Amino acid sequence: MTAQERKNKPPIGVSIRATQWIGTSASLIVHTIIFIVAIALPYLGLVPMDEVLLILTTLVSLEAIYLAIFIQMSVNRHNESLEEVEKDIDEIQEDVEEISTDVDEVSKDINEIQDNVDEISKDIDEIQEDVDEISKDIDEIQDDEEMETHTKTTLEKIEQGIKQLSIEIEKLKAEGK
Repeated sequence: MTAQERKNKPPIGVSIRATQWIGTSASLIVHTIIFIVAIALPYLGLVPMDEVLLILTTLVSLEAIYLAIFIQMSVNRHNESLEEVEKDIDEIQEDVEEISTDVDEVSKDINEIQDNVDEISKDIDEIQEDVDEISKDIDEIQDDEEMETHTKTTLEKIEQGIKQLSIEIEKLKAEGK
């Protein structure tokens, strides 16, 4: 039951309004007027003093009894509210503990991810070294191919020179015969 529902119940609503009103300036004024009128009645000769004191004592006693009951009802309502607040605090504490656990887990995950990033970075460095080595090998192969091409060209020139010399030797032999 919510605080508003409890407030709307007739006995509780009356007790709330009564305890709220008793602590006001209006209540002080009303009580003072009642006491002045009650004490003035015997002096005006309207009611005997014994009866006024008897009625006034009875009314004050009844008012004290009802005030005590209303105050106790207020204390009970406040205790119920405090119990609800305690439950809410317990729930909040549980939520905080769950959040703390989640933060710890996220922190661990972040550390694991950082470790993975470090490992990947090392792998990338190793791959870069391999790429650099492969690049050097390709350069060497290209240099070897250029040398081979140069050697072939030189050999072809020598072959042509030898063929030319051979042709000239054959011409000279044919002339010398």
